[in-house]
Amino acid sequence: MAQIIWTEPALADLNEIAEYIAIDKPNAASSLVKQVFSSVDNLEQFPELGRTPPELKLSTYREIIVDPCRIFYRIDQGKIYILYVMRGEMRLRRHLIDERLKNNG
Repeated sequence: MAQIIWTEPALADLNEIAEYIAIDKPNAASSLVKQVFSSVDNLEQFPELGRTPPELKLSTYREIIVDPCRIFYRIDQGKIYILYVMRGEMRLRRHLIDERLKNNG
């Protein structure tokens, strides 16, 4: 069983997305956060559950999708680092993920 480690920036990302949704739909924001944590929890038993992001075909990063979010993570020595949460319509910036791994991994 892998250990899941949420980085502070990833938690801040999720919080920012939820706060924006909550402006008009508080229940939807709450539901989204629960879905994200539930999906991430599945990684404990199935770390390879996520896919390789299409923009990062040759990388060791993986992602799971909980619409409208993309959750990026990396597996390292039995630990799963949740590095970045972004809205699906945004462009991925690899340097942000690399920087977060360097600071938290």
